[in-house]
Amino acid sequence: MKRSAAGDREKEDKKRKLLQQLGDVPLEFLSPKDNGFHQLWSSKYAKLVLQEADRTPVELHRAVQKAFLTLLHHGCFFQDLVQLKGKDLLTPVSRILIGEPGCTYKYLNTRLFAVPWTEEDLGISYNAEDISNACKAFYALNKFLHLQTIRELSKLVRSKHLTDHPGDLQEQVSSHGDVGQEDASSFNVTLINYMNPQTMTYLKEEPYFGMGKMAVSWHHDENLVEGSTVAVYNCSYKDAMNTLEEEAEDASKWRVGLKIAWDIETPGLALPLNSGDSYFMLDNLNTTHQHCVLAGSLPRFSSTHRVAECSSGTFTYIQTRCEKALENLCALPDSDKTKLQSLEVEMLQQAEEIHNEVEFDWLRQFWFQGTRYSRCSDYWLLAMAKLEEHWRQMETMVSFKNTSLFIFWMWVLNGYRNTLCMPFTR
Repeated sequence: MKRSAAGDREKEDKKRKLLQQLGDVPLEFLSPKDNGFHQLWSSKYAKLVLQEADRTPVELHRAVQKAFLTLLHHGCFFQDLVQLKGKDLLTPVSRILIGEPGCTYKYLNTRLFAVPWTEEDLGISYNAEDISNACKAFYALNKFLHLQTIRELSKLVRSKHLTDHPGDLQEQVSSHGDVGQEDASSFNVTLINYMNPQTMTYLKEEPYFGMGKMAVSWHHDENLVEGSTVAVYNCSYKDAMNTLEEEAEDASKWRVGLKIAWDIETPGLALPLNSGDSYFMLDNLNTTHQHCVLAGSLPRFSSTHRVAECSSGTFTYIQTRCEKALENLCALPDSDKTKLQSLEVEMLQQAEEIHNEVEFDWLRQFWFQGTRYSRCSDYWLLAMAKLEEHWRQMETMVSFKNTSLFIFWMWVLNGYRNTLCMPFTR
């Protein structure tokens, strides 16, 4: 899903009109202490599922919570510089992306580069053994949340709430039971968040319902496979004692807020989260609804597992694109020089498009913010070195193209037909 200036303006117009319509009267929202909360949840927010902490194995809790603290200890959480409403802003939440080797995730015009997780020995080098173990812990959590997602989706099929999941998942689940659909809604990245509200001088108030202070404003998650689930593991952290623990009162807990997008008739929902709880935004809920994160009193980690739309967002993809462009570059025999094999306009344009894609969508994005991930692993430094070499070769191709066009027009103007026979070498 690509953001556009027109889309941002339309969203802001909708928000402004909605706030004008509301005036000083907030919309209604329900939390567990309110009558009708569970009825509202089951009728209007059925695709939001909460799994309490005791549903997750104790050893997995320990591994994941140790992994959070490991990343924090090594300084692996970073605020992102993003584009929002035409402005460059630092996110209040600090983040790191972990996922399948070579995966990236793009949001608010910023590309994040996943620190690789893997069970296999792929020769990936990490800066410390405990960072490697942390990545393995999130890989294990990812597999667990995937299986829980399949179970919850199968329940939706039986309850007839699941209507439009891609890949004929309804038929798959009906035919094969609750689990085993490894290719359905398989998360390829997790965006791990950390925020300490005690260090924040200012947090925005939730504008529609009066729900309280927001750590993350109302939004749909971007750049996901359409209709895919988002699974979130929540964990509170008591900084002073260096221990992870649960808040005592609902008023101090972190909450996830949900509302139907641009609907002022249906009450919103504010769901308190205990440390170790997981929640799932199943099927197309991320599209039909918006969600926000309401700040609690303690610092908080979350691991948000997603099916990132990676058709043009993996290292394999961009490397293949480079190889396609470089097919038109060949070495001259008995020489260190190269030449273009073809001067066809389409091939020249394709090479220039790929050259620009590598530079602006990958290299500049990485050297601007992506080098931070070298604190964890050298995976992307090595990958970018390969892309830089491809870029340099394509830079040569672009110069060949410009030289070729100059010679062609000189031939047209002066009538020197033999000019076309000149070798274009470098």
